[in-house]
Amino acid sequence: MTVDVGLTVNGAHHDLKVDSRTTLLDLLREHLGLTGTKKGCDHGQCGACTVLVDGVRKNSCLNLAASCSDREVITIEGLGNEQALHPVQAAFIKHDGFQCGFCTPGQICSTVGMLAELKRGLPSAVTPDLGAAMMEAAEAEVRERMSGNICRCAAYPNIVAAILDAAGKA
Repeated sequence: MTVDVGLTVNGAHHDLKVDSRTTLLDLLREHLGLTGTKKGCDHGQCGACTVLVDGVRKNSCLNLAASCSDREVITIEGLGNEQALHPVQAAFIKHDGFQCGFCTPGQICSTVGMLAELKRGLPSAVTPDLGAAMMEAAEAEVRERMSGNICRCAAYPNIVAAILDAAGKA
């Protein structure tokens, strides 16, 4: 069975007819040619497919495309470009927050969403002060919030350094 899906991806609106079982990840990669978002585990465990849906980070392999109708999706391709990098992208380059690069798009999109969570005051399991107006981007907080994004190369110290740097700029 096919369904009509209308969504905005990186600022451009798309009206598509897709199989009702199509995930957002497959829509992005196979129907729109946006291959920056990676298919890692396809089970929501690695974070390589993380995108922003209405500003909230989501594992695109676990979300059906139909559930994203009338929503705004931002992928790694929509965050910045070579002339104007997003602050998180620039921080990842500055701190060498990647090795093979496979997880990097998901790490960066997750970071952007995570920093927005901090600004909104959403707590995590390690948040020390639940009454704070804005959560602090401390190392423990960053590590906890990013625990759903796996780096097979174990570039975590550099990823955390990049995130802490970007937190001061975002």
